[in-house]
Amino acid sequence: MPTPSPGAQREAGLLALSEQMPRFMRLIHGLKAQHTAEGGRDRAALVLLFPLQRLGPLRQNALAELVHADPSTVSRHVTLLVERGLVVRSADESDGRASRLVLTDAGRTVLDELRAERVAYLRTVTADWTDDELSTFTSLFDRLLDGIATSLPNDQGFSSRTVSA
Repeated sequence: MPTPSPGAQREAGLLALSEQMPRFMRLIHGLKAQHTAEGGRDRAALVLLFPLQRLGPLRQNALAELVHADPSTVSRHVTLLVERGLVVRSADESDGRASRLVLTDAGRTVLDELRAERVAYLRTVTADWTDDELSTFTSLFDRLLDGIATSLPNDQGFSSRTVSA
């Protein structure tokens, strides 16, 4: 049987990847739904802590744009985060009428706990992977995410180096 040309191999790989992406998205949505069901609205609000840690204080409308969420949803989540003491509102030095959301020490502690949960979950999912396989995958996945981020119009900080959630 003849060996497929490099162009045909690449096209086959791209087709396979294009078919894996919807499955990946469904699985991620399933994980989010499971975590939201377990933790309710609190759990969904916690996602907003990640960009606040990475980028520092942000106005609420900027945070909503950054995470591509409806401003009213972000407003409800921010109210919850403030009530729990994970975020405080601080006066915006450039506009006294506005405020910025600032992560508190309690918010940082919650983020550490969330990261530990993620690592524990991924440790289980990748238990039968070698260290080299994990390293290769994370490197290539990072490249894929960066490529997707830069293809978006007005890449609003979705690079893996700026925002993770």
